[in-house]
Amino acid sequence: MIYDITKSTCPVEMPHLGRGLEALSLLLSPTSKDMHPVLFPMEFPIWGAHISDAEFQYPSGQWLELCGQQAVQVAASADNKGQLGLMVEGANRDYRAEDEAEMKKYNQYARTYKKRSQTKDRPDEVFPLLHILPANTTLPGFLKAQMKAQENGGITTFIDVKEIEQLDALCGSHKKVSEMCRLIYDREIYSALRATVDGVSGICLLRTNITASATPGRARNFFKNNLHDGTLGRMVFSYKPRSSRSGRIPRLGNKLDEDFYEQMDKYLSRLANCKGRYVIKPLNKLIQSISDDLAEFADLTDNDTLWSYGKRSLISAWKAGCIMWALNEQSWSRGMADAVEYLVWHDLWSKWQVMGDLLKEGDTSTKEVAKSGPANMLDALVGPTFNEQQLDALREKLGKPIGAATKKQLSVWSARGLIEYSNQTGLYSKTEKYLKGKQ
Repeated sequence: MIYDITKSTCPVEMPHLGRGLEALSLLLSPTSKDMHPVLFPMEFPIWGAHISDAEFQYPSGQWLELCGQQAVQVAASADNKGQLGLMVEGANRDYRAEDEAEMKKYNQYARTYKKRSQTKDRPDEVFPLLHILPANTTLPGFLKAQMKAQENGGITTFIDVKEIEQLDALCGSHKKVSEMCRLIYDREIYSALRATVDGVSGICLLRTNITASATPGRARNFFKNNLHDGTLGRMVFSYKPRSSRSGRIPRLGNKLDEDFYEQMDKYLSRLANCKGRYVIKPLNKLIQSISDDLAEFADLTDNDTLWSYGKRSLISAWKAGCIMWALNEQSWSRGMADAVEYLVWHDLWSKWQVMGDLLKEGDTSTKEVAKSGPANMLDALVGPTFNEQQLDALREKLGKPIGAATKKQLSVWSARGLIEYSNQTGLYSKTEKYLKGKQ
């Protein structure tokens, strides 16, 4: 299916979290129902941090780990973004306890080091093995944490930054955010060499997942210089339109009690036991199908940016599909297919709602954001038939080249079976395949 991502409401409904998706429903259960659509995509970096030493085969044949997931929830100020913390704590009680014990050892080492800093009897360094890194972690601290995680079997760390600007400290500076986010997403090697022993030197693979929160204005300002270098495409966006002025206060869901944690432990053990290499054939088949839809959509809109973002949205949704499969005792279900499709289109829709007017040439008012997304040119040609001159006029209106570019687009549409040409009338007509796909 192809969806119109320029609408003010998401064109794809959030899937029902029924059979096979009980774990996802459980993690959402402490939050208010109005937040479920925006928090649902934020689940997967949290779950993914519990899977280590496992690889899954992408349809390209490449083997990928489930680290590198980065997601940003975007909503207005005072619109319940803080409920993400309930999900982070709900899935990480054991990790919190382990991290607390590690920090106690580290604090004891720090006190001893300060007392003996001027003597030869300095204690050996003890750096904590942390699963959940503090939001205000600095770049040297992040590098040491990754080195420690790699020494202990290559575990995946997790960071939840309450404000998107906290990524500046994690990455060293705002200018380094783009570089570090791309390296983390691609699970690249990061190395540092300092001139003195007081600095942090080392080499490690970056295995971490990140969640962040921002208002639309903050998100636009933070990413405005990284629209076309791959940074924004690697970040999953989950946008919540501004709520209506209702006096009703949203009610939170279930408490994080022992019954909740008992159920959660069952699912976390499934992730902990997920080791080795896996090929999920129904998921890969689905991803190929959605990829075809995205390619068709990009051709309909003649939009290369959409195609670039779509490929990264596919990978992020595919990783989410791998997590769903692992949580469901390594079994696939139809509901997972609906969830993966939702994640792809919800990500693209969110990006265009927040950044749409910045993703085209020129400077427009923020009121034009939703209108600035990629227009389906075949849909914009009113009526069942049209001629080449009409498409020329439409492309010129949208600021796109005409002439040879128009002929190329007609050729692509014909090859995809979206239009047919009549030698008798000299007109192009929209095919049954295209019209059915819009229903």
